[in-house]
Amino acid sequence: MTFTEENGRVKIALEGRIDSNNAPAVEKELMDALEGRRGAPVTLDAEKLTYISSAGLRVILHVKKLHPDLVITDVSPEVYEIFDMTGFTEMMTVEKAYRVVSVEGCEEIGRGANGLIYRIDQDNVVKVYRNADALADIQHEREVARLALVLGIPTAISYDVVRVGESYGSVFELLNARSFSKILAKEPEKMDWCVREYVDMLHRIHGTLVPEGRLPDMRETAIGWARFDQDYLPKEAGDKLLAMVEAVPHDDHMIHGDYHTKNLQLQGDEVLIIDMDTLAVGHPIFELGSMFNSFVGFSEYDRSVIEKFQGFDSTIGRAFWRKSLAAYLGTQDEARLTDVENKARIVGYMRMIRRSIRRGGLDKPAEKAEIELWKGELLELLGKVDTLLFEREETAETPEGDLDIEAVPENLNDVLAYVDRRLEAVDCPMKAQMQIDVAVEEIFINIAQYAYHPEKGRAKVRVEVSEEPVTVTITFIDRGIPYDPLAREDPDVTLPAEDRPIGGLGIFMVKNTMDDVTYEYKDGSNILRLKKNL
Repeated sequence: MTFTEENGRVKIALEGRIDSNNAPAVEKELMDALEGRRGAPVTLDAEKLTYISSAGLRVILHVKKLHPDLVITDVSPEVYEIFDMTGFTEMMTVEKAYRVVSVEGCEEIGRGANGLIYRIDQDNVVKVYRNADALADIQHEREVARLALVLGIPTAISYDVVRVGESYGSVFELLNARSFSKILAKEPEKMDWCVREYVDMLHRIHGTLVPEGRLPDMRETAIGWARFDQDYLPKEAGDKLLAMVEAVPHDDHMIHGDYHTKNLQLQGDEVLIIDMDTLAVGHPIFELGSMFNSFVGFSEYDRSVIEKFQGFDSTIGRAFWRKSLAAYLGTQDEARLTDVENKARIVGYMRMIRRSIRRGGLDKPAEKAEIELWKGELLELLGKVDTLLFEREETAETPEGDLDIEAVPENLNDVLAYVDRRLEAVDCPMKAQMQIDVAVEEIFINIAQYAYHPEKGRAKVRVEVSEEPVTVTITFIDRGIPYDPLAREDPDVTLPAEDRPIGGLGIFMVKNTMDDVTYEYKDGSNILRLKKNL
């Protein structure tokens, strides 16, 4: 048994067995070592303790009564089980020994705000935390990841905690998974697929309502960023920035907080989101600001930054960001995209300025130049943007999973992509998918061209699947001019071309390729349903 003392805490190393035979001797040795130190904090290092009986537990209990601040560390799994089953883990701090894992030579597959993720073998990855005292962080991430899984977000749950160098790591099973960053770097032709899956997961996250108080509020965090930046901005600009952040309402919908392509993993044919320690609730503008930073902001001054971080160049990063924003908002309107992007940039620059200054950036020439670039961009944006809010109903998918989109012909591709994602999820045969796509195009274009003419309006598209037999029902809802396309007489397809009237073929094709088509006008809305048996 060895004894040391540091900063008033006595550390005693236990060894071998403590049982009925030697418990009295061990107790005497402990009491002798602690004589004159009653009440002092004590750590019992159990790294070399191989066994403890009830007699040994009574010795520990005696020490605990004299020294309430008692901690037992590096306890083997076998000994920890004894402490746990006897309730000692409830009475005092008992820390398990952690197996040691090396990440030397391992591939980095992910990177987040608080740690790096490495593949340690074919089946497993480890997230290594930057904070050396990371046990509380690990526990937090485990809890929020379990919450996300319960709420329907596909993620991996840590099954072990390990020592990695001077810090700790969480081990996850992630079989042969590839990050979206790696896919984009090696197969850039798959960008549209990556965008679709990336945005689909994002809508899923943002559509998830979190029970009150279960996750941190990103609005409160962002208010802290704005207050920090006030000291480094002209007063008028700093005050406006803070007011804009404070004007963002509280929102109990989930946001990831560090949503980029290294944190999205493809395992087989399943997409998983990882690195959940930044999970929070809040308005999606805070998510979009973080996304802008990942793909554009951090690499605006030095284009090589994104390649070091994501593995692909800034051209791919910018394209992916813009395509993802368009898919998320459900629009190709450049003015609309630029408006929301500018709001995201304000949040992004605000966050990066604070982050760099807190890390001593003002004392380093390159980092100082970077801060000045971001500050200049932020001040310019504050001169022309008055709110961080954007209309939530204009996002591509509602929390119910419907597509709510502006009814204009330019949005047809977004409608088809939305429908096709649902069809792919139920393994829709290629022939049926093609027939459905043709019908969807005919109906949506009809709404876009005529429902609100000469004005513009919105349409809602819903895809539902029932079983026995497997049937896909696609519903179109608009609040335009009441019109029943089924009331129109079918064209005579036997007439020669020169004798046929213009129009009517589109709805005729729809009725002949779908198994059922119905229309109703209800509560001020045109409602058209297409049914296809698969």
